[in-house]
Amino acid sequence: MPDHLRHRESRRDAGPGPVDLAATPFRGDRDRIVASPFFARLGGVTQVVSASGSALLHNRLTHSLKVAQIARAIAERLISDPELAPLLEDLGGCDPDVVEAASLAHDLGHPPFGHLGEQVLDRLARHRFGLPDGFEGNAQSFRIITTTDTRGPRAAGLDLTAAVRAATLKYPWTRLTHPSPHPREMSDPPRGAAEPKDAPGTGSSKFSAYVTELDDLTQCRTSFDKRVETWQQTVESSVMDNADDIAYAIHDLEDFHRIGVLQHAPVSAELGQWESDRAEFAAFDDEELAEHHRRPGQSLEALRRRLHARDSWMVDDEVFAAAVSRVRDELVDDLLSVPFDGSVAAEQAFGRFASGWTARLVGGVHVLADPPTRSGHVLLGREQWHEVQVLKFVHRRFVLLRPDLALYQRGQARLLTSLVEALEQWMGDRYEADRLPRRLHDLVELAHGEYTMLAADHPRTLVGAAGEQPSGPAAILSLARGRAVIDFVASLTDGQASDLLEALSGRTGQFWSDSFVL
Repeated sequence: MPDHLRHRESRRDAGPGPVDLAATPFRGDRDRIVASPFFARLGGVTQVVSASGSALLHNRLTHSLKVAQIARAIAERLISDPELAPLLEDLGGCDPDVVEAASLAHDLGHPPFGHLGEQVLDRLARHRFGLPDGFEGNAQSFRIITTTDTRGPRAAGLDLTAAVRAATLKYPWTRLTHPSPHPREMSDPPRGAAEPKDAPGTGSSKFSAYVTELDDLTQCRTSFDKRVETWQQTVESSVMDNADDIAYAIHDLEDFHRIGVLQHAPVSAELGQWESDRAEFAAFDDEELAEHHRRPGQSLEALRRRLHARDSWMVDDEVFAAAVSRVRDELVDDLLSVPFDGSVAAEQAFGRFASGWTARLVGGVHVLADPPTRSGHVLLGREQWHEVQVLKFVHRRFVLLRPDLALYQRGQARLLTSLVEALEQWMGDRYEADRLPRRLHDLVELAHGEYTMLAADHPRTLVGAAGEQPSGPAAILSLARGRAVIDFVASLTDGQASDLLEALSGRTGQFWSDSFVL
């Protein structure tokens, strides 16, 4: 390893600790992540819908394993190309062990019920508890590996190497304040850095660190100074990000075909009609297109226009049309044309689809020395990028936007809201507060120390979007309690969240510690 990158291996804590079985620090990081209870809990956390009965659906654990598999394959392919070696070294390196470890850690912070849970906890964190940076799954993952997990030598995080911590940072900024100037203020912000259009003033829609972990963010990125911009992913993080997109685009479609949700007819109509009438669709202005919202092909045309508005640096109409044709041929007319019946032939069809598409997408990955702001240094080829957009469109249009899924998720949102409210009330009950779960007590103490320090040394980081700044011990304690409740609920599985609310509501006789001690 070059001398200038040796400190990529340094851990936050250099003192003695448990002996790692692995021979190298990066492999040791991988082992620490896999041994974490936060990693084990991902088997009980929703990917899109909760697995139940005999349905073999992906959960956050199986998703993370597949992301790690794909990411390692990409990294090994890149470093095997001697022409890329100088560029990769200049950018800070691309170690397959680092990439694999970061991929295994990237979803540790996902709360119960997946992205729906993330939205609910963010709303509660900001509006109920006044936490300026709210809740974000990527930032929660970073908080776990640096702070709230207790399996590292210092009982504060996992003491992972700087390289692996940096590789987990898909969005290497905080919501509102770091770095300065903040990337959301750029004329063409990086992907995820812009504010939500319906929530101006709230900061970036995606970010990978809370202000409580700002020191960790800056420390682990030190060795990448002047190699990548402050707002750019490291190469290893960019590999992980691409692998996450590939896994999401392929495997979630398999799940919903397997359980009969993804149907041949509507997908075929949408893609086929757009192909037949693409010139007519293109001639509509936006208002006319909106009037045809029930016409097959309209949604796909709307996607094409969004890509032009958002990613003009990459989108090409003819390549987009070719991607639609390929997806129709290989997904619609092949995989979806025969209902899944559990037979050997059906499973083999899954295997062909997944392996073929994975190989094609991984094969298109390349490295740019000077990428556009909406991409990392590692990116898909133009054809593969368009194909991923169409695959993700099929998933969103025909799975995520289904009314029956919305009904299911509204119930989950009410459950999480009620659980947070119940824990907050318990914490404020002076007669019962001393009987809170020990883990919740510890999280309050941890957050209280963090916010006390920030209020004294970096008060600007505690200023909310509306400009208000907490002052006095009571305000700091309130922030700490809010963050502790959010940390606690985010660390539960889907089943634990449901069971805990049942217990707190008096609707079950189950002894709570059977399920809820991490």
